[in-house]
Amino acid sequence: MTSQPLNLAVIVGSVREGRFGPVVARWIADRAARHGRFTVDLIDLAETPVPLELPSVPPALEPNPPRTAALQQLADRLAAADAVVVVTPDYNRSFPASLKAAIDWHYTQWQAKPIGFVGYSGASGGLLAIEQLRQVFNELQAHTVRDYVSFPRYYLLFAPDGTLIDPEGPEAAAKAMLDQLDWWGSVLHDARRDRPLTAN
Repeated sequence: MTSQPLNLAVIVGSVREGRFGPVVARWIADRAARHGRFTVDLIDLAETPVPLELPSVPPALEPNPPRTAALQQLADRLAAADAVVVVTPDYNRSFPASLKAAIDWHYTQWQAKPIGFVGYSGASGGLLAIEQLRQVFNELQAHTVRDYVSFPRYYLLFAPDGTLIDPEGPEAAAKAMLDQLDWWGSVLHDARRDRPLTAN
């Protein structure tokens, strides 16, 4: 397995006004940086306009459809990632449309890469969104790792400065997920190099 640090993309999935996602994303990005095995690229979808109109030929069939300059930059950053953490809330028992659009505009960028999840919401802690995202990424030939981090009633868990009031449980969950992303990311990094997947 590769001994080099892995490129980890942390994606802020919500673009909603007043969203809490950036706070959660900065927290997990900091944990990943401290882990010691990752270089972290924090991707905020609110800073990258992603059209809801998809290309006429799906990215599964045409990996490089015409993209705006901003969307091409997003595609390049995703392609450079060895592993991904998706930070998502629950919206109406599912995940945000902004996140689905960003996923659907890409295909090969997800293939044979491990995906971890950090969820937050009022009651479920993002678990409803996470379970649906597992199905979506499975279709894209990505590997979702078992462990995740969940913040139910997140507004009671974080201090105003963005730190956790009681960090022990979430930090243990984050380490377990990051350890799995490291293992799978290292194995799949070498596999993609030595035996690339076909587009379909």
